[in-house]
Amino acid sequence: MPQIKIPAVYVRGGTSKGVIFKLSDLPERAQSAGEARDKLLLRVLGSPDPYKQQIDGLGNASSSTSKALILDKSTQPEHDVDYLFGQVAIDKPFVDWSGNCGNMTAAVGAFAIAQGIVDKEKIPENGICTVRIWQKNIGKTIIAHVPIQNGEVLETGDFELDGVTFPAAEVVIEFLDPADGEGAMFPTGNVVDLLDIPDIGQIPATLINSGIPTVFVNAADIGYTGTELQADINGDPEKLAFFEKIRAYGALKMGLIANLDEAQTRQHTPKVAFVAPPQNYTASSGKVVEKQEIDLLVRAFSMGKLHHAMMGTASVAIATAAAVPNTLVNLAAGGGEREAVRFGHPSGTLRVGAAVAQQPNGEWTATKAVMSRSARVIMEGWVRVPDDCF
Repeated sequence: MPQIKIPAVYVRGGTSKGVIFKLSDLPERAQSAGEARDKLLLRVLGSPDPYKQQIDGLGNASSSTSKALILDKSTQPEHDVDYLFGQVAIDKPFVDWSGNCGNMTAAVGAFAIAQGIVDKEKIPENGICTVRIWQKNIGKTIIAHVPIQNGEVLETGDFELDGVTFPAAEVVIEFLDPADGEGAMFPTGNVVDLLDIPDIGQIPATLINSGIPTVFVNAADIGYTGTELQADINGDPEKLAFFEKIRAYGALKMGLIANLDEAQTRQHTPKVAFVAPPQNYTASSGKVVEKQEIDLLVRAFSMGKLHHAMMGTASVAIATAAAVPNTLVNLAAGGGEREAVRFGHPSGTLRVGAAVAQQPNGEWTATKAVMSRSARVIMEGWVRVPDDCF
């Protein structure tokens, strides 16, 4: 069969990379959810690859770089663009549609402006274009504040994001009502639960639905410090299996899965992370992070591996959990009421903020989480795939 060409843009968003498509540019049989769409995206990224390298595709063999986005003119009132995110597995034949990617969200507004999805009258000649995004995976509103220069998206600038080599233009992202889906922000009703895990024991955990469902545990409770880098964990199958077990039992406690076997087909959510009070450490770039620069340490896992920096959606979870008194995240940051925290991750530091409120029934809600990211188009044109691959 011949290869076909599909218009696509290869973009860095935050500390991630992915391929973005306009829905109308996809082959007709891949314009709706289902097997054809999944097979197409798998082939574009080069999955499933038993060698785990994605050599025959645009993926770069990590969860941060095996991502696909599909954008379209929004069908929601007062929104500009509909955004659907797929986390493409590397060595398995599936695409996880269960959550958002906060890092790639930084690229959505810019793509929508450049591709004519945003109405021209909304775009200033110079200044900030406010793009209202409908995140279809979780049914939530995200607002991107995209810098514009001479009527076009400004991508270059002096905003530095740890985990990204070069500076770029700052894009401020607001996640409105960031609790994932329709459930409560704390699905068990508690800010701290006990996970009873066979062969591990009882572990205190904060289980939160904000940005993305996340299981937070204390580093000290599981024999870690919070200063670990990827090389300390990702090459050890036993350590990875340990964290996957915590993630699976957390998912069960949160009601995200009905049995433990389902965790294997829901790898994108929930995330699992461990937290610790601040201390000095050396980031993966060699930069020394001083404990007085940060409020706490966080290390998080994505698709079974320790993330090189921090997922954007997990950053929302961190911001929200830090704002609620007595969560493990809040306590690691020193406790009390907090509207923002700066946390240390393997690549450096990041500042995030959130607004929360406690309802009369005692339930916590979040109205907004805010962070800064950047995005840059790396390549645009067509991606080619064999016509019979989907």
